[in-house]
Amino acid sequence: MAAGGERRYNTSMRSLLLLFLAGCTVAPASMTSTTADIHSYAEPQRVRSTHLDLELTLDFERHVAHGLVTHHLQRSEATAPFVLDTAGLTIEAVQDQTGFPVSWEQPMQSDPVLGKRLIVHLNANTERVRIRYATAPDAEAMQWLAPEQTNGGKLPFLFTQGQAILTRTWIPLQDTPAVRVTWSARIKAPNGLVTVMSASERGQDGEVATFSMKQPVPSYLIALACGDLTSRPLSGRCAVWAEPSMIELAASELAETELMVSACERLFGAYRWGRYDVLVLPPSFPFGGMENPCLTFATPTILAGDRSLVSLIAHELAHSWSGNLVTNATWRDFWLNEGFTVYLEARIMEEVFGQGRAAMEVNLGMQELAAELQTLPLADQKLHIDLTGRNPDDGMTGVPYQKGAAFLRRLEQVFGRARLDAFLQSWFDRHAFQSVTTATFVAFLQAELLAKHAAKANQIDVTQWITGTGLPGDAPVPDSELFAAVDAQLVAWRGGTPPLQLLTKDWATQMWLRFLAGLGTADKDKLAELDSAFVFTRSGNSEILCAWLVLAIRADYHAVDRRLELFLMTVGRRKFLKPLYEALLLSADGQARALAIYAKARPRYHAVSQRTLDAMLGYKTK
Repeated sequence: MAAGGERRYNTSMRSLLLLFLAGCTVAPASMTSTTADIHSYAEPQRVRSTHLDLELTLDFERHVAHGLVTHHLQRSEATAPFVLDTAGLTIEAVQDQTGFPVSWEQPMQSDPVLGKRLIVHLNANTERVRIRYATAPDAEAMQWLAPEQTNGGKLPFLFTQGQAILTRTWIPLQDTPAVRVTWSARIKAPNGLVTVMSASERGQDGEVATFSMKQPVPSYLIALACGDLTSRPLSGRCAVWAEPSMIELAASELAETELMVSACERLFGAYRWGRYDVLVLPPSFPFGGMENPCLTFATPTILAGDRSLVSLIAHELAHSWSGNLVTNATWRDFWLNEGFTVYLEARIMEEVFGQGRAAMEVNLGMQELAAELQTLPLADQKLHIDLTGRNPDDGMTGVPYQKGAAFLRRLEQVFGRARLDAFLQSWFDRHAFQSVTTATFVAFLQAELLAKHAAKANQIDVTQWITGTGLPGDAPVPDSELFAAVDAQLVAWRGGTPPLQLLTKDWATQMWLRFLAGLGTADKDKLAELDSAFVFTRSGNSEILCAWLVLAIRADYHAVDRRLELFLMTVGRRKFLKPLYEALLLSADGQARALAIYAKARPRYHAVSQRTLDAMLGYKTK
């Protein structure tokens, strides 16, 4: 039986490899992948940008940036044009390195997902291309905030969010993760504002802030923020940035950042980016965090006051290995970024905060995935997702995150933690500063783990994990004694025990989230009793508050209405907005109520959140 099973497995692996290799170009270890990216017009196999120099002047009154970007070129075909991605940019002039005008063209129409192709026709001796341009006031990557939208309320604020394909809205470049560049920048901003970027080196030249990134990165990791900012050191290589009114809370909440960096280094190899700083943004930021190298962008919703939500920092830090160091070459390979990172996040949390905390985090993630899988079409349940004709944001579900991490936990279960750790460190070392495909990983997995431990290889069906739908039955979920204690209190509550008599002393955030998830369809009277005992409606913990508000909307518990509207008006994190508006749509008079709130709140949201909610609510812009 074992031999037969192994033969079937090896046949399956060969089929999987042939399937991937038929549609992917896997680069040699010394090169970046040249896999075709359906979400970019770029043709890097012909002419590639290897370095860019950016000069930008920020106009906060008109919400535009005036820029000059110089691309240093690697030309593989002597007569091929240089093809870039743009969206909403006004191209003013294109020159070569001598200042001589270069011929260029753009189509009249813009693709709603990809924007416009910019084709630069190169002369025989062109080594660099200089493009002068201006951004649009509604550039999707750039969110310009009025003073009243910040915590301090005195000065305006700007931040960019490039993932997945939005960097083309503020810089004309080859906007594909398959192309990695080093870069420098000179940013001029109004007096009194501080500019920071995702760079390894920072400086000041008079009124101009200067930056340099010496390591090659994909375009979506070039990021900028500008506002009333200050910083506090957390260690010799770590610091936190925030508005002055938030800096002390942020520094206290993120005090264990260095412990996390050191933990990940012990597990998976050296941190290769120099500094690791965190920027706490205003609340309109659409994500929990963004792993911009050297400077993670983070939502203020993680500042719970008890360090209970710092797993988000562990996640963004882990991207310094999985995602930033080794990057998905196309967006259908997104699970190589996020699945690996969720797995590393759990290992960091276990190392710093203990196995019990890590097990709760994993359980909650798998609980969320199970619920989401019930709503996703089968095609979107695959790790190696097909995104043809779609916005890459459509693939950013829980599948690449949680199913991807579960796949690695299954590999750990089969081959042992020590072997998987060695395998992962080798993966990071041998593909450092490269962009890779699923085919690259499958081939590496076969050669470095499955073939070397063939007796165990038939215990996991890699094909099913990567290209199959749903969650394989062998997906491991760690036991949690702490959640068992929560479940016992849920049983007691359902049996009639008054809320104040439940044994909830010293419960962590994750335990409360388990409790709220277990309430099911409790009616509004039951929720009122719980609210009276535990004051959920006034919670300052955004994770707990969001889970509570969803329950309250479903039960028509209108005591939360004012807090709900305030939350939706002040927080732009898509993770919270989506379930709250979904719950509203299903409630009595939900469509009208949701649209009334959204019409007021929408200008405060980033374009990433707007896109999701416009589609959900059927909202039409004027």
